[in-house]
Amino acid sequence: MLGIVLSTVRHRKAGFAGAFAALLCAAALVCACGVLLDTGLRGSVAPERYAGAPVVVTGDQFVHQTKIKKKGKVKHKAKAIAERAWLPASAADRVRAAGARGVVTEVAFPAEIGAGPGESWGHGWESAALTPFTLREGRAPAAPGEIVVDAATARANGLHAGSRVRVASAEPGSYRVTGVTRQSLKDQAAIFFSTAEARRLAGHSGMVTAIGATGSKTAIAGALRGTRATVHTGADRGRAEFPGAERSRVKLISMGGALGGTALLVAILVVSGTFALSVQQRQREIALLRAVAATPRQVRGMIGREALLIGLAAGPLGAAAGLPLAFWLRDRFRGLGALPPNLDLVVSPFPPVAAAVAAIVAAVAAARIAARRTARIRPVEALGDAALAPARLGVARTAAGLLVLAGAAVLTAVLAGLHTEAAASPVTMLTALAWTVAVALLGPVIARAAVAVLAVPLRAFPVGGHLAAANLGAGARRLASVITPLTLMTGLTATILFAQTTTGRAAVHQATDGTLAAHVAGPRIPHGTAEEIRRAPGVTAVTEVVRSTVRVGLENYGVQGVTTDGLDRTLDLDVRKGDIKALDPSSIAVSTTAASRLHVAPGDTLRLTLGDGTPAALKVVAVYGRGLGFGDLTVAHDLLAAHVDDPRGTVLIAGTPPKGVPTVSAASLAEDTASANAEVNYIAMGLIIAFTAIAVVNTLAMSTADRARELAVLRLSGATRRQIMRMLGGETLAVVLIAGVLGTAIALATLTAFGRGMTGGGPSVPPLAHLGVIAWGGLLAAAATALPARLAMRARPADAVGARE
Repeated sequence: MLGIVLSTVRHRKAGFAGAFAALLCAAALVCACGVLLDTGLRGSVAPERYAGAPVVVTGDQFVHQTKIKKKGKVKHKAKAIAERAWLPASAADRVRAAGARGVVTEVAFPAEIGAGPGESWGHGWESAALTPFTLREGRAPAAPGEIVVDAATARANGLHAGSRVRVASAEPGSYRVTGVTRQSLKDQAAIFFSTAEARRLAGHSGMVTAIGATGSKTAIAGALRGTRATVHTGADRGRAEFPGAERSRVKLISMGGALGGTALLVAILVVSGTFALSVQQRQREIALLRAVAATPRQVRGMIGREALLIGLAAGPLGAAAGLPLAFWLRDRFRGLGALPPNLDLVVSPFPPVAAAVAAIVAAVAAARIAARRTARIRPVEALGDAALAPARLGVARTAAGLLVLAGAAVLTAVLAGLHTEAAASPVTMLTALAWTVAVALLGPVIARAAVAVLAVPLRAFPVGGHLAAANLGAGARRLASVITPLTLMTGLTATILFAQTTTGRAAVHQATDGTLAAHVAGPRIPHGTAEEIRRAPGVTAVTEVVRSTVRVGLENYGVQGVTTDGLDRTLDLDVRKGDIKALDPSSIAVSTTAASRLHVAPGDTLRLTLGDGTPAALKVVAVYGRGLGFGDLTVAHDLLAAHVDDPRGTVLIAGTPPKGVPTVSAASLAEDTASANAEVNYIAMGLIIAFTAIAVVNTLAMSTADRARELAVLRLSGATRRQIMRMLGGETLAVVLIAGVLGTAIALATLTAFGRGMTGGGPSVPPLAHLGVIAWGGLLAAAATALPARLAMRARPADAVGARE
């Protein structure tokens, strides 16, 4: 049997090349996703600012929840908070009492000087020893109007001791540079103020962001027991220094897992279709084997070994290609700010090995499923079955198709009830895939019904149209194999693209309709500047807006903090219940989506954890409708600003703003936020779209190349090359139309449910963009049909008819 396997692979290189390409791409995609997932699970961030402190103490950056399950089993969960957790300055005394030496406290707050590397933070000079920073020139800052800048910031802005420069922060001002450090950090700029000035600008009286020391971690942890402080050593100091990197690492787990799972499902679907087409093309060969006494087990074993051979060749190569693909993804995510520059990929043997094994298993399973019916037919029926495909689907396939169809309908109903993007996104992709799998299983029936409709207009064209209609009608199974990947590509592409436009358009509309102010200044306007605008002539009302993320239980909710004076002239949240005018630092307004999810109404108390980990219990005073445009929760500005890293925000201005204040539109701010999130999803899911596009070309090229003998017979019968190309063009047009209709139906069903759950309305599908998706599929189909057909017709018809099958 092994000799037959090797001989088959050797003489059917073109057919197996398609399966090889599909498996290679699948392994590469799964490997890249596995590297992202592995990085999220085991990735670490090297400390920069805290590199000189063996022990670092910070606030707890997680919200914790403990549940007692059945049989007394305790389950503990922790989720990262959105802002930096602060510590009481008195915690430093406990650290000293534990025998620690060189105890240094630090405050960190946003502060920028013109151009510089990455993020820019202000600190007190006493914390320079944590790195350590030393002076290259000048002296340490001693007065409120003095600063020291790091070497990179000085070089980028042409600064030296004695220069005057403006520093943007929560309280911007002009400062004199008294010194420049020898050192600079790779991923952040450091601006040092005097100790008193830094603590004033940080805005957290009596609090510090970190404590550095030399001593025993166990002793220090014991001294801090009962507080919200956490102790870090070694590589863990990087997580303490870069809480944003830790949040990104957690997001990478969900992104890598969701993307990898989707990629694997798509890969199985594509590879199954490729092997199904390959087995269909070999039905006469397999029938001959059955007729000469080959048992069904031997036939399945032969096809399984062929798949194993292809998988063993494609899996490792694809896994190797997945590593540079993972690095490419890392660079793209870094460019969009979704992945911090100091979180490096974890490259271990596990993702490539897992990807190679997954490709091999998928190959063998797909091949055996594809060969199941062919291997089970009786020998006396084998040749007849090979010559004429069965008119009806098998009972098992029909039952499986109907079952998946029902599952897709259930998923669609579930999707219509999901109101958060985190919950809806994976279900959205799974729903589109379920509809596509149902189409693949019921493909021959759908193909025959579609051909019956399209045959009428095709026969209006002489010769080419008649031939196309006849071929499509006689090859329903082959047509179904070709339609499936094109339907998958169209449906997935439209779902991915227009899920973003659906939420983005709704958010932009809500933000635009709800912003009554004529002008919006931002995005980082300090409170002092907002006060100056408020006092300017011609300004009738000013609303300061700061944004963050809070946790209710362990779930994330977007929140905005607003000043309430004149709010009715700048902002309309579409209040449905209660009164937004009652909003104060002890109360909260919630969107209709959040109210439904959290089961709260005006008068109820909502317990939450603010961005820096501070718990709060707030009275619900209003429920509003425009949650997508303004966030699910709204609180008083002073409450939220005291618990965020950067209290600067946007300013809504009613009236005429003073000259020199840069303004933007509310729609542009909403579009920027939506596009930033969308671009990350586009890059991640674009790989799957690219994979399905490769599958479309692969399947169509295999199908066309296998028809060399058929095309030669047509030429011997008197058909010209032009007539044959017109025939193939008609077939391709029919395939594109059928796949376009099916893919559009899948996308619309999925997006309608997605829109109902997320926005309460319908999907946003730009017609020209959707036509572009279908046109792209048509272009791929045309290229994948025309090129193999021309190659197949290069040989003389008589030679092609007599060639080995």
